[in-house]
Amino acid sequence: MVLQGINRLTTCCRMLKMAGKLRIGNYYSPSMLFSSRYRQIFRSWSSFSLVQPKQVSPAQPVPQGIPLPPYALTGVVPPSPITIEIKNEDQIDAMKRSCQLAYRILDSVKNYIKVGMTTEDIDQFVHDNIIQHGAYPSPLNYNGYPKSVCTSVNNVACHGIPDSRPLEDGDIINVDISVYYNGYHGDTSDTFLLGNVDETGQQLVETAKLCLQQAIDICGPNVPFRNIGKTISNLARAAGFTVNKMFLGHGIGSYFHGPPHIYHYRNWQMGHMRPGMTFTIEPVICEGTPDAEILEDGWTAISTDNKRSAQCEHTVLITSQGVEILTRP
Repeated sequence: MVLQGINRLTTCCRMLKMAGKLRIGNYYSPSMLFSSRYRQIFRSWSSFSLVQPKQVSPAQPVPQGIPLPPYALTGVVPPSPITIEIKNEDQIDAMKRSCQLAYRILDSVKNYIKVGMTTEDIDQFVHDNIIQHGAYPSPLNYNGYPKSVCTSVNNVACHGIPDSRPLEDGDIINVDISVYYNGYHGDTSDTFLLGNVDETGQQLVETAKLCLQQAIDICGPNVPFRNIGKTISNLARAAGFTVNKMFLGHGIGSYFHGPPHIYHYRNWQMGHMRPGMTFTIEPVICEGTPDAEILEDGWTAISTDNKRSAQCEHTVLITSQGVEILTRP
């Protein structure tokens, strides 16, 4: 099987060379990636399909009466706090309500998502559910983001924009849910398997889940923030995967993103966790190289080697006794 795969990959590369395609460094250029001929060749030896941007419809409307975050109308995000916020009991209660709503929306997606629907179908479903609960979809118009949810499929590492591409058998997809509810944001995500996902894809997703859970398990009062990245890096490496360094976890509250920055790879970040801190942990675990590049839409991050990524996320609260996952029942 290994030899057969190598032979098919070699044939693919020879055909691309004959077609006059050029490479940038060790990777193929995005223009080549999105050529129909390349995708046909890639699909002939790969167990999954490469994702390319498709048509994006206009953003979903938000009815009057829904409380809006400061950026909702302008797309301009106000400055976040300079220091890490220590939340009081009222703030923590508000965070718990927003995070529980985010969890419930994500849980409903798990039962809704299926092969054949488009990621815009998911966006519509998520948007409607959030609005029905009197909340606002946090991503919508955040620095101009055009949709209510992020959907990252296969070789899209993060911040995929929902579009008209139908989901296919063998896809893996991260759905990232964030809500603004009663003045506070809740943020969570999960990666789902669609149909017959190959063994490597299954292992990738399981590793992402394990990395998130074990990173949360080491959290607590006086624990250095850098221990999160150490834990995730060790687990990913042991499983034969890598960790993307572009995307970080973040503090969250009445603001969508703020301090602390949570690095998911080995680092020398200063600072320790304190009771009352709330932040996200959301590692992007990569099948191949940890490198990604941002497409012209300014959001979609694709792997430079066309391999897959999986991401899972929770919002957590540091307590006097340890850590509490806010985006879990």
